[in-house]
Amino acid sequence: MAIPTSRTKETATITISHERCNGCGHCVSVCSDNSLRLENKKAVVNDNPYFGCIGCGHCMAVCPENAIEILGRTLQPDDMFELPSKAESADYQSLLSLLQRRRSMRKFLHKPVDVSITEKILAAAKTAPMGLPPSDVHVLVLDSKEKTHAFAKDFCQYLESMQWFVSKWFLAIMRPFWGKANDEMFKGFIRPMFKTFTQGMKEGKNLVTYDAPLTMYFYGSPYTDPADPIVAATYAMVAAESLGLGTCMLGSMHPMIQNGRKAKIFRERHSIRFKSREGLFVIFGYPAFSFHKGIKRSFVEVTFAE
Repeated sequence: MAIPTSRTKETATITISHERCNGCGHCVSVCSDNSLRLENKKAVVNDNPYFGCIGCGHCMAVCPENAIEILGRTLQPDDMFELPSKAESADYQSLLSLLQRRRSMRKFLHKPVDVSITEKILAAAKTAPMGLPPSDVHVLVLDSKEKTHAFAKDFCQYLESMQWFVSKWFLAIMRPFWGKANDEMFKGFIRPMFKTFTQGMKEGKNLVTYDAPLTMYFYGSPYTDPADPIVAATYAMVAAESLGLGTCMLGSMHPMIQNGRKAKIFRERHSIRFKSREGLFVIFGYPAFSFHKGIKRSFVEVTFAE
């Protein structure tokens, strides 16, 4: 039985050219599924893998003789490409500088993001690691200020229909069930968020997506590793920074459109295929102003295990 995703429920097929195989064993060592073994100094497919080939492609990528081909789980031999040289890669300081320059941006110039830039952002985000291949990340792209505004306006109308969700009586009922932290979050953030978003939209201010020229929503399916959409969204933000765009991740919308009949209708209206355990909206655009200083951030704690 293959590990299922929304894209495939079959194992990939491994084909080995015994004429090309030199018996180095790299493919056997790199395979985490026990799908390969050495026999008579040649790589062969193992009859007792742990799960069955998931199509990670490691064995193809590590083979010095191009003796292995994987087909299935959306992977095929033509998907292989030559790795960029180390000289073309960013060193640590270059990468750190890029990350330090990124700030959350909510004010943008009235300048559209060209489709070629959008495609570059998506190309970078596709390289994000995933819990299990093939990637089960879905991306909704709103590629204009008008589309971003329309989505935010509809979201605010959706919130208007859900006012009971932040009413005093509902929060009082739910307090014993979801605990102190959730109670504080609803009273301190969720309830004010409803008012801020809906009232702002009535006054002509989009405080949901800030009328960004580009918005992407990264989400998963019932099969998706919860971390996958978040990692992909992070890669997209870093890529956008390298392309001269400002970005901001928006965490308030995703949880609100996951559960209930109205949420399902909202998702269907915007071609969002699944409810998702985790997801993230990211807005992109050319920054309306420049920052001159960075701000140091910290983790709450870093503990080195003994």
